[in-house]
Amino acid sequence: MTERSKKKEAERAAEEAAEDMTDALAAANAKAEEYLGMARRFQADFDNFRKRTEKENEEFRKFAAWGIAKSLLTIADDMDRALGTAEEETELVVGIRGIRQNLMKVLEENGITEISTDCRFDPNIHEALCTVEADTEGEIAEVFQKGYRLNDRILRYPKVKVTKKKESEKTCQE
Repeated sequence: MTERSKKKEAERAAEEAAEDMTDALAAANAKAEEYLGMARRFQADFDNFRKRTEKENEEFRKFAAWGIAKSLLTIADDMDRALGTAEEETELVVGIRGIRQNLMKVLEENGITEISTDCRFDPNIHEALCTVEADTEGEIAEVFQKGYRLNDRILRYPKVKVTKKKESEKTCQE
């Protein structure tokens, strides 16, 4: 082997080594990109999990008072019935009225509000117990039990009597 052929062979070996190193570097870069993509996906999954957990916790906090609220509403109903039967404004009646106002204030501060019944009957938010004939259709004639919302959900539907239009008398002619 001559000096020249040794030199060419050394150059070829160096080129092959450079190609091998380039291939190894490309493989390492591809593996690094793969790991970086996985890390980004894990980070995104974790962020989504954190956001979902925060939202679920917020929903839980928002509606945690559901059971106690329903119980307190029965007390408010009892107070309303007691005040409805009072014939005169005694100190006891004034006291019960004040206690009821305080109870309702506390309930409102915790997201519990009364559902309006000063409107037309809406089957999505009112519960019709019976109907009565009248000149108009779909009006609320009487409220049997008040309804309440807890934030944006209905805690208890108002129980109402709904009007229906009087049917005209038909005469049969043969």
